[in-house]
Amino acid sequence: MAASLLRLHFHDCIVNGCDASVLLDDTRYFTGEKNALPNRNSLRGFEVIDNIKDLVERQCPSTVSCADILTLAAREAIDLVGGPSWPVALGRRDAVTTSQTAADQQIPSPIEPLENIIAKFVSKGLEIRDVVALSGGHTIGFAQCFTFKRRLFDFKGSGRPDPLLDNFLLSKLQNICPNRDASNRNLAPLDATTNLMFDNEYYRNLVYNTGLLESDQALIMDRRTSGLVYYYSNNQNSFYNDFAESMVKLSNVGVLTGMKGQIRKKCGSVN
Repeated sequence: MAASLLRLHFHDCIVNGCDASVLLDDTRYFTGEKNALPNRNSLRGFEVIDNIKDLVERQCPSTVSCADILTLAAREAIDLVGGPSWPVALGRRDAVTTSQTAADQQIPSPIEPLENIIAKFVSKGLEIRDVVALSGGHTIGFAQCFTFKRRLFDFKGSGRPDPLLDNFLLSKLQNICPNRDASNRNLAPLDATTNLMFDNEYYRNLVYNTGLLESDQALIMDRRTSGLVYYYSNNQNSFYNDFAESMVKLSNVGVLTGMKGQIRKKCGSVN
């Protein structure tokens, strides 16, 4: 579940801050983030957070927020698959509302230009280094075929595959994701080399044109980001340090403290 918990945390923080709004179920008062286009039928790990919350509530009722639990769970998950750890400040409070529209607008898409993705990060107080370092989270986990299929068959309306994509990987991916709608939900590893290990292989893949998502491969093509890709591909410890620093920054985006928000009793619903 490591990749899923990391993604759940990122999708929470990048939409109006780390306030556990992503965990809220729809109500008659609002339509939440769970069914936003980037999240629907793909975001996982809700039951992991719910289980932790139940256990914590028994010991410390109305004390620890869902936002803090999700932030801590993401750190522990990465540590368990060999990645770095980082300090987590505590005291976040939980949002009392959520917005599907905000999620649709603010979560980066794997097929939008790098310029747009950078702008979304900058709007949260993050920098280009954070874009490259946090993208390294794609060293674990899977992506559904529909998120990258146009690279395999009709890249940018050309009727041909992405010319930059390694031929061996192209053939392999076309077998996993045949050019028909029925394959849209099939899964391919984001890092075909060491998919279950948190390492710097993701960046080596980009150097050799074997990145899976357009938004990943774009990092090697842009002069603002390519230097860091090459650097991380040869320096795993530097990647770990920068990833940890970026996760600290991410986990402090737009947090609710003091009297703002609440400590939810159940993560899926407002008190």
